[in-house]
Amino acid sequence: MTELTFYLGGARSGKSRRAQAHAERLSGDLVYLATGQAFDAEMADRIARHRADRGPRWRTVDCPIDLPGAVAREAVAGQVVLVDCLTLWTSNVLLADGDMDAATDNLLGALAASAGPVILVSNEVGLGIVPDNALARRFRDAAGRLHQAVAARADAVHFVAAGLALQLK
Repeated sequence: MTELTFYLGGARSGKSRRAQAHAERLSGDLVYLATGQAFDAEMADRIARHRADRGPRWRTVDCPIDLPGAVAREAVAGQVVLVDCLTLWTSNVLLADGDMDAATDNLLGALAASAGPVILVSNEVGLGIVPDNALARRFRDAAGRLHQAVAARADAVHFVAAGLALQLK
C-alpha cells in the first residue's frame, strides 16, 4: 500500500478543501471518487459547484455504493485518488440494505492493495447527542466503526475544525 491519508471533521469544517489541496500537491493524475447522489435540487447544485471548484485537472468517478470497486480500479500507480466522502457512502450502503461490515472489509482490502496515494474524507458524526431513531443510531455506529478501521490503516489522520487541522496520526 502507498500513502493513505484520512481527513475527518464536522460539516463545513474545511476537511474537503484541505484534502483536495493535499491531493493537488502530489504527483499524478487526479481522480475524485464521488459518493454523493443528487436526490434533490440542492444536492444537484452542490455536486455541480464542487465539480466546478475542482476544475479540469480532476476526473470524477461516481461510486455511491461500489466504492471498494472504484478504489480497486482507480488507485493505481500514476494516479492520486480522493474519496469524498465515507459518510455519504455509509448512508448509501445502509439505505440499500447492504451489509456494512462486508462493505467495510471490501473497502479496507481495496485500500490495502492500492498502488497510488489515496486520500479519504469523512464527517465525524459521533460528537453530538445520541440520535433519536434506530436508523440514525445504526448510521452513527457504522460510521464510527468505519472511521476507526480506516484510521488504524491510514498513514496520517487529520481532524479538521474551523478550517484548522489537528494531526492525530
